[in-house]
Amino acid sequence: MSNETSFETFLGQQNEEAWASALATLLRSIHEVDRTATQIWFAFYPLSLFSALRDADDRDQLVQQLLLQGDYELKDQIDRSHRFLYGHRFWPQIRKAVAAHADSFAESAHTSLPDQIFTVARAVAQQSKTDESLLVGITAVAFMTVQQTGLDAFKAAPGTIGIDKKHAKKSPEQILRDRAKVDSQGLLGFLKTVNKQFTVTHDENDNQANYKLNEGQDLAWGAAEDRSRDWVAIDPRRMEGPIPVECRSASCGTCWVGVVGGAERLSDVGVREGKKIKEFGYIDSVEPKPLIRLACQALAQGAVSVVIPPWNGQFGKYLKSLKRDQSEHVSPIREAPSEAPRKETLN
Repeated sequence: MSNETSFETFLGQQNEEAWASALATLLRSIHEVDRTATQIWFAFYPLSLFSALRDADDRDQLVQQLLLQGDYELKDQIDRSHRFLYGHRFWPQIRKAVAAHADSFAESAHTSLPDQIFTVARAVAQQSKTDESLLVGITAVAFMTVQQTGLDAFKAAPGTIGIDKKHAKKSPEQILRDRAKVDSQGLLGFLKTVNKQFTVTHDENDNQANYKLNEGQDLAWGAAEDRSRDWVAIDPRRMEGPIPVECRSASCGTCWVGVVGGAERLSDVGVREGKKIKEFGYIDSVEPKPLIRLACQALAQGAVSVVIPPWNGQFGKYLKSLKRDQSEHVSPIREAPSEAPRKETLN
């Protein structure tokens, strides 16, 4: 586009592989409170899905084909998509700093993506006297947001935060302690005959956003019994409590969640869950307890803190087909024969 800024052009050159490499570099410098949350955010708003929708000949048809439901447009949630990150508290400063960085960006600088993110985070840390490690993750989120929404929309967003003052004042250490809490099972909790119950938190910025789950139940069961709010009015996908659920057999992909705390307290990923979650395109991992799970398959063995994605769909197979088609259309480049004495080479 002729009106595209140099910064947008630079970001447009960053593909999935470039971002994966950048995140691998950045994660070491992100505070523990946001290390997993940052990875979850990038799983919630994958560049691959954005690119597929942008490049589709018939976007509406592709949306139907991928069974997309909910709020999957990042441009409609610039200020709130990252509410579950601790760094969200510093969003106004980060947004302003990224906008200024974009305005002064020079392609000739040839600075890597991670270095630019570090530069912006470091500048805000110095100005606000904040630990830089708390700003790296949210800065990376801001860069990706610009890439998917465009700089004009990014600048036009109000730049507000979506949590109340009480939760905004919580320290990273307080949040980490809350995630590490173990539910008390009473005086007889040590007995095997006691029916243990665990707390599942689905919004760390809302003290009422939690429910109880019996030991061995999957995350979706307890959510279905939560009648504390009109969940459908909040999100039409939430027909059975705070976690959207349809099939309960890992066939629909509706109930995927990000696990920000207590992943080790969930059952290992089973064969079916592991296979289906890749087909949905949510995560491609061989870890037994990954940060993205299907709520109807993940059994509770302790307290857990999760994040509910604003959308769901099935695009893993579609993306694989795109990559396969691209590879089939790329012809190998053959070197022209030189003028030197010609000899046949046997491989």
